[in-house]
Amino acid sequence: MSKKLIIIGGGPGGYIAALRAAALGGKVTLIEKENLGGTCLNWGCIPSKIMKNSADLFLKCLKADQLGIKIEGSIIPDMHALMNRKEKILSTQRKGIASLLQSRGVAIEEGFGKILSKNLVEVTKADGQKIEVGFDKLIIAVGTKPMDVPDFPFDHKKILSSDDILVLDQIPVSMTIVGGGVIGCEFAFIFSALGCNVTIVEAMSRLLPLPSVDEACSKLLLREMKKRKIKVFCDTIVTTADTAGDGVGISLAPSPFTDNPKPQKLKTDDIQSQVMAVCIGRTPLSDGLGLENIGLSTMGPGWIPANEQMETPVENVYAIGDILGPEKIMLAHVASHEGLVAAQNAMGLKKDRKLTMAYEVVPGAIFTMPEIGTVGLSEKQAIVKGVEVETASVNFRVLGKAQAIDEIAGEAKMIIEKKSQKVLGVHMIGPHATDLIAEATLAIEKGLTAKEIAHTIHAHPTLAEIMGEVASKAMGMPLHG
Repeated sequence: MSKKLIIIGGGPGGYIAALRAAALGGKVTLIEKENLGGTCLNWGCIPSKIMKNSADLFLKCLKADQLGIKIEGSIIPDMHALMNRKEKILSTQRKGIASLLQSRGVAIEEGFGKILSKNLVEVTKADGQKIEVGFDKLIIAVGTKPMDVPDFPFDHKKILSSDDILVLDQIPVSMTIVGGGVIGCEFAFIFSALGCNVTIVEAMSRLLPLPSVDEACSKLLLREMKKRKIKVFCDTIVTTADTAGDGVGISLAPSPFTDNPKPQKLKTDDIQSQVMAVCIGRTPLSDGLGLENIGLSTMGPGWIPANEQMETPVENVYAIGDILGPEKIMLAHVASHEGLVAAQNAMGLKKDRKLTMAYEVVPGAIFTMPEIGTVGLSEKQAIVKGVEVETASVNFRVLGKAQAIDEIAGEAKMIIEKKSQKVLGVHMIGPHATDLIAEATLAIEKGLTAKEIAHTIHAHPTLAEIMGEVASKAMGMPLHG
């Protein structure tokens, strides 16, 4: 008799879990209250990359004469056309996911799922109709939403969330972005490229103040922002945002949260901006799920606890994706892999053969301009762990391919264990770094040394040669770097 499995949430974790569970013979029902694909497809990864692609192309057009192309007439961004293209792509992707699920026999229920008991979920449809669906196993994959700050709540006109930014029908004259993390930095480059006057306010001492991002990447990113005339205030917070006038009057103050022993002094304590985008975190969507009906307690603002088999403290209930919170890694590709682990374990593998989620070697992809790809330990993380390391860095400008495509800004940094020469981390900022990091991920996963990477032949002329260059330098035999 096949197991009845319910998955609440149709994002990159939920729908992947549904596909795997169905392939293993489960009778699967997927409940989604909005659109299939979750935040990643509808409000994050994909729409922002569609916008970045247009921004990249626009910048290329502006310097076309330097690349041997003559463009006559004006070149201007068309936000209306860009939004239409975005919606067309998202619609196609949603239909593709729905078709894939249906072809695998997954039942899709549109509505809000609430857990009634340890074997029953209630689905409330858009028209108010309610149905009940029974289950043997349950996977919770409800995700998160942008964090609303009480001091300056979203009005969706002048105070924007990251969701609001993705549906703008015109390019603001100026935009202040609160938060210099991944989302804030990506949007800063996109809108700056499209002609917006962008300012970033970051409470910590550097952009991308994440342990998983080496400080060298943050320094180079700041340099590139200055080239693009993006203003950056680190060690700074926004205290108030006055929307009474035409734009937003923003008051600044020294940050009480900074990790900088010698924080930068404020050059000004107020700035004016047409809009202010708040990109400082996300909030769990666990409210109203009925977790109390099965005795499942949350952590902090509503994060759901789960072990490395993706099991919650409640038997037969699993949780995956961003709803696990910052104790895990809140990335779409991590959610998908967690979905595979949860589905296989839920479908009844023997106890001694349960799959385990490994978080040690997870690549990070940040779509700034230039891109950032990271995997493994940063230099600082390695030092904190007490590991004796050596590092090597090589600039992208040494590559013929980088010169040919006119994208020379960036560097690759490799962290290796001094004794074994094994690669512990690779952090790169440069053209197509988010694609190039895959080789480093495999190298760390398989415990390869710098010598083994250096002795791997990389095709010429390609950007992938950066791995061979930095590995050669790490083993003490630099080539062009």
